[in-house]
Amino acid sequence: MQGEAKIGIIGGSGLYEIEGLKNVKEVKIDTPFGQPSDKIILGNLEGINCAFLPRHGRGHWVIPAEINSRANIYALKKLGVEQIIAISACGSLREEIRPRDFVLPDQLFDRTKMRVSSFFQSGLVGHVGFAHPFCSELTMSLYHSAKSLNLPVHLGGTYVCIEGPQFSTKAESAVNRLLGFSIIGMTALPEAKLAREAEICYATIGLVTDYDVWKEEEHVTIKTVLNNMKANVENVKKLIKTVLPNLDRKRNCECATAMKYAVITAKNKMDKKVYNKLKLLIGKYV
Repeated sequence: MQGEAKIGIIGGSGLYEIEGLKNVKEVKIDTPFGQPSDKIILGNLEGINCAFLPRHGRGHWVIPAEINSRANIYALKKLGVEQIIAISACGSLREEIRPRDFVLPDQLFDRTKMRVSSFFQSGLVGHVGFAHPFCSELTMSLYHSAKSLNLPVHLGGTYVCIEGPQFSTKAESAVNRLLGFSIIGMTALPEAKLAREAEICYATIGLVTDYDVWKEEEHVTIKTVLNNMKANVENVKKLIKTVLPNLDRKRNCECATAMKYAVITAKNKMDKKVYNKLKLLIGKYV
């Protein structure tokens, strides 16, 4: 299946499909880590072959903590995906970041508790660098395209990822603001970590739906979230169509070779079953 698509799009809340896809087909992909959230939709958008995966499943039936991110990222890697644009609904922790704005974060803070965040396991150990969790080249391409469309976009900031599915308490929201975080969501992790282990460029488009619960006069409600989400989704579809033809396929970023020196287990100590599971990711080095 390698070579089916170089670009992957992971749709978040409210984004389950993209109009305008040509030569569409659905593929069900088995992985050593189970089934992805849904069948992957392959098609051509603006002359570019891409793969689309709704992370919550079509119909939105998977909660954030139970998304099988390992299967999702592995399946996209199996198709040949090298760059992932991830869409994520989020709340704002800053006055200047308003509902219906877009945020392209450059940092992550992990407050999740239950999620498997690595492909590695006992029998084969690897440590990948993650100081810069989002691909800067991919992020800048998204930023320039958003500006060309006159979309309200913010470049940079920290995305704090919580377990969910509940929203924050006021105390939690206050602490997150004191720590200087910019937006809050439930899905960027472990996606970003797994994408790095798979040597896939990864960038998040944060679609701001609310002010979390820190702003006294604007407590987050499902009704508010859904109304703002609908407006955001229409704009993000325009952004995706604009950015695809302009993405740099050369990949001179650190993402492309992230695994080169990551594996530290001696060859004679590697568990063969684990190696076979990870061969797609590390086979060119080990």
